[in-house]
Amino acid sequence: MPQPSNALNPERGGRLVRGAVLAYIGFLVLLPLAALAQHGLSGGIGALWLALVAPGARHALWLTLWSAAAMALINVLMGTATAWALVRYRFPGRAFLSTLVDLPFAIPTLVTGVMLVILYGPRGPMGGWLNAADMKIAFAPPGILLALLFVTLPFVVRAVEPVLLEQDPAEEEAARTLGAGPFTIFLRVLLPPLLPAILSGAVRSFARALGEFGSIVVVSGNIPYKTLTAPIYIFGEIEAGDPQAAAAVSLVLLLLAVALTYAGRALERWTGVRDA
Repeated sequence: MPQPSNALNPERGGRLVRGAVLAYIGFLVLLPLAALAQHGLSGGIGALWLALVAPGARHALWLTLWSAAAMALINVLMGTATAWALVRYRFPGRAFLSTLVDLPFAIPTLVTGVMLVILYGPRGPMGGWLNAADMKIAFAPPGILLALLFVTLPFVVRAVEPVLLEQDPAEEEAARTLGAGPFTIFLRVLLPPLLPAILSGAVRSFARALGEFGSIVVVSGNIPYKTLTAPIYIFGEIEAGDPQAAAAVSLVLLLLAVALTYAGRALERWTGVRDA
C-alpha cells in the first residue's frame, strides 16, 4: 500500500507561489496606485480638472512633457549612433565607453544634479564662460534637458545594441553589390529591423523622464513658471499642504506612465527586445 507523501503537490505549490507573488505585487504596487487614484478623484472630475488647469500645474506639466520629448528625440539619434559605434567598430577605449553608458544606472540622481551644477553653474568652469556669453545651462531649461539626457542615456543604446548584433552583414553586402548607396542601405536594409528597438528605447526614456526628480531638483533651481517640472511641483504642493493638487498632477503622470509602459512592452514583443 503506497505511503502518503509529505512532499508538496506541484499544482498546489504553483498556486501558493502565484498567490504569494500576486499578493506581494498588489501590496507593493496596486494598493498605492489605487490610493492615489481614489485621492485624486475624491473631489470629483471637476475638482481634478481645476487642479490641473491651475497656471502652476499647467506650466509644470508642459515643461515636463516638452523636455522629455526633446530628450527622447536626441536619444533616438545619439543613442542609435552610440550603439552603432559599440557594435560595428573596434577601437581603443571601446569597453570603457560601454561601461560609461551604463554608469547613469549606478549614480544617484542627486549626484547627477550636483555634477551638472558644479560644471555648468555660474561659478563652474564652463558655466562662468557660458553665462558671460548669455547662455545659461544650470537653473534654466537646458540644464533640465542635460539632466534627463544623462539619466536616460542607456535606454536607447541597450535596446538597439542586441538588434545590431543579430543583423547579418551579408544583407548589406548584397545591397551594396546591387548598387545601393550608403543612404539606401541604411534606409531599406538596416533601419526597418532597428526601428522597433529604437522606438522602444525612446518610449522607455520618455517614461523615465516624466518622473525624474533627484537630478532636476538640484540643477533646475525650481523657479515657478520657468524651471519647475511636474514632479517638483507635486513635492511643493505636498509641502504647502495641498495634497489634492499634488494628487491630481500625480494622477496625470501615472496615467502617462502606464500608457507608455504598455507601449514599450508592445514594441518589445514586436522586436524581441528586453530591458538591459
